[in-house]
Amino acid sequence: MTQRFYVYLLASGPCGWLYVGVTNDLVRRVAEHKEGLVPGYTAERGIDRLVWYETHRYIDQAILREKRIKRWLREWKFALVEENNPRWADLYGELRATPGPGSASRPGQE
Repeated sequence: MTQRFYVYLLASGPCGWLYVGVTNDLVRRVAEHKEGLVPGYTAERGIDRLVWYETHRYIDQAILREKRIKRWLREWKFALVEENNPRWADLYGELRATPGPGSASRPGQE
């Protein structure tokens, strides 16, 4: 079984507060944000809507991508979300409904 790593963007709402993170278990990590188990920035601002994510095969690639996105202008992050999720829908429900490990991969990633 191949390990997968995820870079993800959470938002408080459309064009709201943003958070960029990296994890090896996207469903678990987003659930932690939704349940308020991650203290600090995201909990204080109600940032718990999964609006974008991508998969990577190697952790170093995922961390590099996360760091690059964190340096982007807000407008660039908005464009990244709106490219595949123009309504800023919470993707967490679809993610949980998808069976099997690695099923959260987006086309063109890895």
